[in-house]
This record gives sequence, structure tokens and C-alpha cells, in this order.
Amino acid sequence: MRKINMKKILKYLLLLALLAIIYVAYTTYPKLNIISGYAAKNMNSSVFLAKRTPEITSAQDNNFSPINQAKVLVNNEEKTTVATAFGLMKRKAVYREGLGSVLLTDDFDESTPYLTPKRTKKITGLPYPYGDKPQRDTLFAAVNYKALQQVVADAFTHNEVKKTRSVLVIYKDHIIAEKYADGFDKNSLLQGWSMTKSITATIYGILQSQGKVDINDKALIDSWQNDERANITINDLLHMNSGLKWEEVYDGISDVTKMLFLAKDMSKVQEEKPLIGKPNESWNYSSGTTNLLSGMLRKYFNSHQDYLDFWYRALIDKIGMHSMTVEADLSGNYVGSSYSWATTRDWGKFGLLYLHKGNWNGEQLFDKSWVDYVKTPTNTSNGEYGGHFWLNAGGIYPDVPKGLFSANGFQGQRVFIIPSKDLVVVRMGLIGSAGFDFNGFLKGIIDNIE
Repeated sequence: MRKINMKKILKYLLLLALLAIIYVAYTTYPKLNIISGYAAKNMNSSVFLAKRTPEITSAQDNNFSPINQAKVLVNNEEKTTVATAFGLMKRKAVYREGLGSVLLTDDFDESTPYLTPKRTKKITGLPYPYGDKPQRDTLFAAVNYKALQQVVADAFTHNEVKKTRSVLVIYKDHIIAEKYADGFDKNSLLQGWSMTKSITATIYGILQSQGKVDINDKALIDSWQNDERANITINDLLHMNSGLKWEEVYDGISDVTKMLFLAKDMSKVQEEKPLIGKPNESWNYSSGTTNLLSGMLRKYFNSHQDYLDFWYRALIDKIGMHSMTVEADLSGNYVGSSYSWATTRDWGKFGLLYLHKGNWNGEQLFDKSWVDYVKTPTNTSNGEYGGHFWLNAGGIYPDVPKGLFSANGFQGQRVFIIPSKDLVVVRMGLIGSAGFDFNGFLKGIIDNIE
């Protein structure tokens, strides 16, 4: 009798073990696609766009769980990277000059021709920020340079925890502090991640100032015209307040990870989501919304080439951000939510453009009112978000002026604009507020320029 019971128990245990294995496989296996996709894409951009070594990328950029479980092979001749997770889910990324790196899908023909943006570099003969010459030596009596340098140095202390790669402090158009982690310098390209969203919004601001777009118009989405989504405006999308369903979670399979690492056309992912809230009453941060806006921009140009060129002609190259590349998806849309790379100094130029209310060395790129627009809090965001910029109106940084607004990106990428202090601060790194005290950092800088 006892033996029979033991056999039954063993059978039940084996069955439970089998069910557990099936459950783990069912829930984990699809995640491997995201893991290998992230590893391949990030390695490709880092090596072929940012010119870092595979060893540095593996040790730093891809060295966090679960991405560090992926194995990546780099082909320098073909400019490709192939990643697998635990030997499974092979994903391939390729570098395309002018468009950056892109993950391939199984049904994509690599021989498909593609357009690239036309770039122009204007030599001004001026010092930074309006040119590439060294800035003039200027000392400000109100700045405590020694204490300021210590504040900046503290941002790198215990760098394995704070993971800061660069800090740039610009006061009254002059760099008053600048520091880089070992292996990085003023020429190093760093990924802005969601700071790219603020670039995308600025394109709308420029088009609005040119009379080509009215952000109060309804969104130009054909598939919405016969349902309740037809009333969503460009303004709703720019404020992340459309009411559309979206899940922005990065530690598993979600709308955003499926979009970034599985979609051929990233502009379509948010478009296909249903309305679950009321426009202008349902703030929900969504990278899909920004890529929808990026794809929608193509309708305002006569050709795809014009779309590609405009971002650089009207903004990026216009203000001398010549190091920047905005990467595109397989359908040719700029990944306006996440994929742009530039030097720290060029990110600083973007901050200065907003500090000066759209004026760049005497030329008005967008109306001054656009700055007020992006700084106006979105309904139901508790003063944290405006028009594709983050705000301090709700006091998230209690020791910093509430007029601060910023471009924010994953892992603590920041361009802070503080108009009342004539100040732009850039911080680039590999960890955000979980390991970095932005409030204390900014307070320390402000305290030492007054």
C-alpha cells in the first residue's frame, strides 16, 4: 500500500515538474527574442555608429540582466551583429550608413534599396556653441569654479554605481564644467534613448512655425476615420494624452519591447491600439505615440527623401549637431521615440536652442510660443509632462526651479534647461534615478553659479 502511494506521489511530482517546465518555457521563450534583439541592435549601434569596441559594449552597455545572457558575434566586414540568447532566438542587426543600425526580421530582403538623408555641414568659424572653434576664455565672478568642479566630479564617484559617462554645464552660452568617464571624451557618441522624443516634437514645432502643420488639427490617420479615434488631435499625441491603449514596460514582453525589437514599421504599432480613455484626459507615456508621430510626418512632405532630409536640414545640422544620427526602422521611419546618437556637446546645443526660445545665433527656427507649449503641463500628468518634454512644475526636483524642463532618456540621459538660471546641464550615463540623485546634482550646480 505504501509503495503504491509513493508511486502516485512520484507521478504527481513529475507531472508538476513537467507543467512547471512548460510554464517557464511558455513565458520565457518569447522573451529570448527581445533579449537577443536588444543585444544585437545595441552592439551594432555601439560598434559601427559610436565606434566602440565589442568588448567595451559587452562589459558596459549590454552588461545588465538579462541582456548579459546573450552572446553576440560581430562581422566587421559586413557591419552586422548576430545575437542568441542561451543559443536560441537568433537575431541579426545591420548598420546602414546615414540611417544607423536596424534589427532585421525573418522576411526582410537585405538587398532592398533604401534612401539616406542628405547632410550639410556649415563651417562658421565661431566658437562653441555656434561653431567648432574653442570657446573664448570667460570667467564669471559669480561662479565658484572649484566647488562646481567638485559637484561634477561627485557625479562620477563610485562610477560602478552612478555609471555617469559625461557631464556638461553650460552657463550663459559658455561651458563652465565638463567631464567624461574613462574611455569617453567630447567626440564620443552617446545614445539619447527617449531624449529623441524631444527631437521629434521639435520637428513639429518647426513645421508649425512654417505654417505647414497645425497641432490642433486631427491626426492624419486613415484607419481612425470611421471610429472614435477620429477625434484625436496632434496636440493630444504630443502631450501623450490620446487615450489610446499602450503598455510601456521594459522588463518583459510589452507594447514597447515588441515595437522596438520585433516591428518592421514602428509607426503602426500605436496606430492599431484601441481607445480606452478620453483624449486630453488620459495621460499615458507611450513610445508608440512618438513613433506614430514620426511616421505621420511623412504625410507633410512630397517624398520620402524630403522627410529624411528635413530633420537634419531644419534642425539637426542647422544648429551644428553634426555628430547626430537618428536611426530608422526597416520601413524608413525615423525611430523618433528612442534611437538617436550624438556627442554630449551636441546634446548641449539642443538644450541651448530651447533656452533661447528657438533662436539659434540670430535665426528663429520655431516660434517662441512653442517653448511655452512644450513647458505647459499635460492634463492629468501632475505637472510632470508637457509637449514631449519632462517638467518640474510638479516639484519632482524640490530644490530646483519649477521652471526647469528637460529631455529625458532611458538609463539617465538628460538635457536639463533652466531658463531662470541661464543654464543647460547635460548628463549621460547608464543608470537613472535609481542610482543617481538628480535633485542633489542640480542643486549643487545652481548653488555654485550664484
